[in-house]
Amino acid sequence: MANFDIYFVRHGQTVLNKYHRIQGWVDAALTDKGVKDAQLAGQRLAHIPFTKAYTSDSDRAQKTAAYILAANSGTVKQAIVNPAFREENFGYFEGNDENQTWHMIGGPDGHNTYNAMITAYTIEGLRDRIAAQDPFHDAEDDAAYWARLQPGFDTLLHDCVDGDKVLVASHGTTIRSIVSRFQPDIDVAVSALNGSVTKLEVHGSNISVAYYNRVDDQLD
Repeated sequence: MANFDIYFVRHGQTVLNKYHRIQGWVDAALTDKGVKDAQLAGQRLAHIPFTKAYTSDSDRAQKTAAYILAANSGTVKQAIVNPAFREENFGYFEGNDENQTWHMIGGPDGHNTYNAMITAYTIEGLRDRIAAQDPFHDAEDDAAYWARLQPGFDTLLHDCVDGDKVLVASHGTTIRSIVSRFQPDIDVAVSALNGSVTKLEVHGSNISVAYYNRVDDQLD
């Protein structure tokens, strides 16, 4: 099995991010700040020549990938769309006000924010909790979520070769969930910032997190 690096980048800020609305499978356009987030991520990663690139099928991630690849020193200029890397499906709560929703779900236990609930329940347990409280039963529980996401990793493990540098434009909760699975000692109750970079190192069947949520210029 191959040894290669994966650079997960959270998409730039969207209109729904700006207004603190829950955004999973629902999509929204990048704001001016969101375009800048993507361009800055591209600048930080320009010196890393990507050999492969993937993006979720959400327009916000595809646009972010395009800005990053336009600035990159590698030969890859278009990302492959893979729905496996899509954000969590929040079901009925999609588009709702974040503060109101998280207070409803976690407030009875004294946990009024998404990050506080991750600390209390774990990110996996919180996903199950949100799904259980969705009156339409459309939100993904943890098992459904990973059944969708795992084939994306299987594609990378199958297609990548030694030395590959792989870009994946994805989403905040998805990136946090990946970090929690492969490096559980990292505190994912800290939000992944728009345009931040998280690096995974793959050594055969072993996957580890080199760093999480970086927005500085000293990236390797």
